[in-house]
Amino acid sequence: MASYLEAQSPDELLTELIEDTTTPNHVEVIENVIDSLAQDQSAMVSHAAEGGYLWKFQYGSIEVFVQLTGITDEDTITVWSAVLKLPAKNEPKLTRYLLEMNCVSTFEARFGIIDNQVVVISTRTLAELSPGEVSRIITIVASIADDNDEYLQSEFGTV
Repeated sequence: MASYLEAQSPDELLTELIEDTTTPNHVEVIENVIDSLAQDQSAMVSHAAEGGYLWKFQYGSIEVFVQLTGITDEDTITVWSAVLKLPAKNEPKLTRYLLEMNCVSTFEARFGIIDNQVVVISTRTLAELSPGEVSRIITIVASIADDNDEYLQSEFGTV
């Protein structure tokens, strides 16, 4: 009976060891970032049978959602937060404002529309995603949403 160690060459063992020690655990990284940002123990997580995760937490006046579709390089992390319900007052002015913001101040995030709500959103595949990038996109979405939700609601609030 051959053992696991005998079935692999030294090169294969070294490659596996390097992969095991250099591949970040995205679930742990996401949970650490959320723990540092979440207010009042507000973080909640759901784990789907298909392997995906969905977190929700409170940051300032907004709720932030983080979705991880799986753990392979082809899977994605998506972070979003709703900032305004639609329909809104003066939608042409709102549209121009959001497009200008997308161009100059949203970094890797952007404003968009999901389910009749204006959201701040960022999506990225997990391929070569570092813990610093995970922290950055969650923080960017949370900060931009929290910095803009009250203004958007007061200026363009629902009709």
